[in-house]
Amino acid sequence: MPEENIAHINFDDLNNRAISTPLVKHIYTADPSAHVFNGKIYIYPSHDIDAGDAFDDLGSHFAMEDYHVISMDSPQSEAVDHGIALHVNDVPWAEKQMWAPDAAEKDGTYYLFFPAKGHDGIFRIGVATSASPVGPFTPQPDAIKNSFSIDPAVFKDDDGSYYMYFGGIWGGQLQRWRTGIFNAEQPESPFAFLPGASEPALCAKVAKLSNDLSAFAEEPKDIVILDENDQPLLQGDTDRRFFEASWMHTYKDKYYFSYSTGDTHFLCYAIGDNPCGPFRYAGRILEPVVGWTSHHSICEFEGKWYLFYHDSSMSKGVTHLRSIKVTELTYDENGHIQTIKPYKD
Repeated sequence: MPEENIAHINFDDLNNRAISTPLVKHIYTADPSAHVFNGKIYIYPSHDIDAGDAFDDLGSHFAMEDYHVISMDSPQSEAVDHGIALHVNDVPWAEKQMWAPDAAEKDGTYYLFFPAKGHDGIFRIGVATSASPVGPFTPQPDAIKNSFSIDPAVFKDDDGSYYMYFGGIWGGQLQRWRTGIFNAEQPESPFAFLPGASEPALCAKVAKLSNDLSAFAEEPKDIVILDENDQPLLQGDTDRRFFEASWMHTYKDKYYFSYSTGDTHFLCYAIGDNPCGPFRYAGRILEPVVGWTSHHSICEFEGKWYLFYHDSSMSKGVTHLRSIKVTELTYDENGHIQTIKPYKD
């Protein structure tokens, strides 16, 4: 929802019209990655704090420094905060900005994947492990080799392979990696190094993970999203092109790649026949929420599907103080996701 409209919102009315309420209210949480482990829902969000950093298009005000794990017995039950699972001070290679994480399980070990800025100011992706889905997590001493940008999302395919999807433009620095090497040139603007409006849009990345989930098993590849004419979406197609917040799930043998359009505030999805695409744009999942960002996950629980997302209604529109929510997600007979409005008319 555009920032200029925030001042005109009656938040009491908005919260009355919201289709769901914050899952936790004692802290601010965002970017919820939800998984079902051992019959229970575990949510891995970022932890928003008010660090007093200047608001800018590079996301300096998103100064998160630790992760909490939230669990629920069902989407209708009380959400439980299990406390700090990992702090930036415990990660040798990381300096700041513990942005949106994800998690996975393999052979009884739980993996927390997270982006952070290193001491050189460049975003990398790290991994930490635990014997418990709620942590505490022990980080590897170094970031994943050749990792970059933000928003890792890890997907387990039916054959047992694990894939990491990642990337985000503007503050997520993806545009600075267009040549395969980080472009550190000035100006420090999120608009520098982007393709032109009539050029193919920047793509999210995907890489198959090693058996121990601690490294890329291959070079990251582009997740190409095609339009109705089988052409890649263009950078100027801001209502549909990828910005950040990758997620992958399957439904009826199809692969659904979903993502945020960032500055136009939509959650969208595209459908493909394999985990690496290409994917054809299929529509919107969620209309804009209050607050600048939109970031989500989708998971199945006891035969129903749920969208986990966030908004800034509890903080009355403060962009970097968000709250995670959940609502049911449905498909039509053709496998298309029914667009959700976060607030009733």
